[in-house]
Amino acid sequence: DIYGVAEYSLGEGLVETDINQPAFSLDKKVFERLERTYGPHNPGEAVIKNNPDESPPEIVEKFELLRGCSTLKMELGLEDEEIGTIIFLKKGHDQFRPVHADLLKSIHDPIAIAMSNARRFQELERLKDRLEEENRAIHREMEEISGNRVIGADFGLYHVMEMVSQVAPITSPVLLTGETGTGKEVIANAIHMESPRRDGPLVRVQCGAIPDTLLDSELFGHERGAFTGAFQAKRGRFERAHGGTLFLDEIGELTLDAQVKLLRVLQEKEFERLGGSETLKVDVRVVAATHRDLRKMVDEGTFREDLWFRLNVFPIHIPPLRERKEDVPTLAQYFIDRKCREMNLTKRPALGAANTEQLLQYEWPGNVRELQNVIERAIILGRGHRLSLPLLGRQGPPRESTSSLSLASEFSVSSVKSLDAVTAEYIRYVLNSTHGRIEGRDGAAQVLSVNPSTLRARMRKLGIPFGRGYKSA
Repeated sequence: DIYGVAEYSLGEGLVETDINQPAFSLDKKVFERLERTYGPHNPGEAVIKNNPDESPPEIVEKFELLRGCSTLKMELGLEDEEIGTIIFLKKGHDQFRPVHADLLKSIHDPIAIAMSNARRFQELERLKDRLEEENRAIHREMEEISGNRVIGADFGLYHVMEMVSQVAPITSPVLLTGETGTGKEVIANAIHMESPRRDGPLVRVQCGAIPDTLLDSELFGHERGAFTGAFQAKRGRFERAHGGTLFLDEIGELTLDAQVKLLRVLQEKEFERLGGSETLKVDVRVVAATHRDLRKMVDEGTFREDLWFRLNVFPIHIPPLRERKEDVPTLAQYFIDRKCREMNLTKRPALGAANTEQLLQYEWPGNVRELQNVIERAIILGRGHRLSLPLLGRQGPPRESTSSLSLASEFSVSSVKSLDAVTAEYIRYVLNSTHGRIEGRDGAAQVLSVNPSTLRARMRKLGIPFGRGYKSA
């Protein structure tokens, strides 16, 4: 393709052509004849043809500007890159002289570089448009699969979703509270998707899973050489969330030192990378979540009051599943459809009346996460043909509807022990029942309905050995 030809005439200006569209195209035979007429030429070599009669008639027919013109032509190229051809035309015979060729050759490199950059820019723009379209498609697909649908929005979570609609359009921090497994991450995602920041990133931080030694690097990033092993600069979670939402899950697990660092960036909206001196500013909307009583932790001195005030601007409490039993059948059907799709099962087991009654009678101490695990286990046991719930009722310890957890009689835990001591004894009990296994099916993390990383962080804090250090009681 030839992309630009202009008629040059002193005092009469240039004839403009659209350089974004080919002026004309040459088939293989015509191109071979053109090469025989003008000869193959190297980039930067200017060639004069002052006899218009030498122009191939096939080309003249395609492009009238060539008719009766002398030509000055130069191939453009950089190293191994063939860029194109620049042609000057002037009506009549013997219109170009060697001085014109020398002048054209002297500006070969600037023209070639400019044309190469222009072509690369157009290619980048094309790739950028395609990438944005692919991102939008993936975004829509992720919404359909898991993200933007809140089961129970019309029933048990109706008031929660009303509050989400109120706070989503603004940038105020949100604090999500509720027991483990109630779906705090789903609500955080709903806030992000209903906000003006929905096209920006949603970055999740599992606060309990980040060791104190890596906290600065994870949240704020680091510069190359900031510490041993920092071979290149790294963006932290705050930088990655710029223009979007940062979800701080289990924020009650942060140490006091970590809380101080977090408070500063929440107040000032600026920070420095570890090992860096440049102050970076970010535009981030913060949504925090916890299953702990932060007000009580403030009174006990384990959570900073100023950080609590900063986060508790708009609190949303997510009720446990036992307090919204009307959502259980809908959630169960949703998990049946989702798990069958993940397992590539063509036939989906029906949720019968007996199954529904059995699910409604259970108190769900592990909340929605436990229900999801029960459904998945039931599909596996029933081999996709039916739902088998023989273990329901023994998935975890019984929980009274008053939200009180009585472990004294079952696990011989004295009521005068501290909460950490009770928690440690319970984790050891579960760990012994799984023979020290934490991850995977029937592991301690699944029984307790917590993330394995969160469980390990809690065990480290409580001094409970695991892995090679584990010894069964």
